[in-house]
Order: sequence, then C-alpha cells, then structure tokens
Amino acid sequence: MQAGTGENFFELFGLPASFDLDRRALEARYRELQRRFHPDRYAGAPDAERRLAVQMAARINEGLRVLRDPLARGRHLLELAGVSLGDETDTRMDPAFLMEQMELREAVAEARAAADPAAAAAGLAARVRGRLEAVTAALGQALAAGGPEDLEAARDRLRQMQFLYKLRDEIDALEDNPV
Repeated sequence: MQAGTGENFFELFGLPASFDLDRRALEARYRELQRRFHPDRYAGAPDAERRLAVQMAARINEGLRVLRDPLARGRHLLELAGVSLGDETDTRMDPAFLMEQMELREAVAEARAAADPAAAAAGLAARVRGRLEAVTAALGQALAAGGPEDLEAARDRLRQMQFLYKLRDEIDALEDNPV
C-alpha cells in the first residue's frame, strides 16, 4: 500500500488539476480508491498497514468533499498555485460587490419581515443563485487562464463566492423556516 498522496487531491484522484471537473470521473475514481483502501480490506494486516488504510480512507473522503464543492475546489487550486488566501488579514473587496452585498442583506431583512417570508425569499434565492453562477464561472475562467493577475482575480472571485454562499444559506434557512 502506498500513502504518497501529498496535499494535492487532484493527484490523489488521478485527475487533471482543473476547476472544470468531470464529476463522473471523480465519482468513479472515488469508488475505485475506496475499494482499494477500505480499512476492512486490511483487518488482518499489521497495525501499520491498518492505520495507513484508515488514513487513506479519510484522505480520500476529504478529497471527494473538496473536489465536489466549487468553493473548496477553487480554494484548493489557489493553494496549489501558491496563492495566499489571507482570509483573516485581507479585507480588500470590490466596493461595487460590497454595495451589492449590503443591498442583498437589506432584501433578506425585508423578506424576513414580509407577510410571506418564504415567498419573498424564493425570488431573492433565484437572484443570489444567478449571481453565484456568474461568479463561479468567472472563477473558473480566471483559474484556467492561470497568469499572476488571473490568479489574483480568481482569489477575489473565491472571496465573493464565500459571501454569496453564506447569503444563500441564510436565504435557504428563511425559505425552510420562515418564522
């Protein structure tokens, strides 16, 4: 059994390091790796091999989680490219995007106060989904281009996605539980 997976989930899964990922290939490779490294296959093996199998299974599961999620996948690609994400220390954001976020937050507050919060949230959810799709596409394009300015733009799109994901989750909660 080999454990040389490093930190690159694309290498672990034998897939090209790309934001545009073939989901079927990812799922097929996941199943293949799980079969190969499932801890039950190593039940009678020496302790070191059993521990390694457990570590590999955990790593495979983590890799699947990261590669399935566009936000986590984008973050992983930027980290692989050596781009510092500086989440806590870098507060620079596009002023127009921040203004849009303020407007969307006000719309969420208005939806909460509406006679039918779930209905009000539904329209808002569609707006946020559309915005998230556009930002996700822009992230993919910037990562594919790969130049230094492109990677910086990808970093900015990733940070925008984080805001939009959080907003989407709040809207989903409002739709599910309007009280």
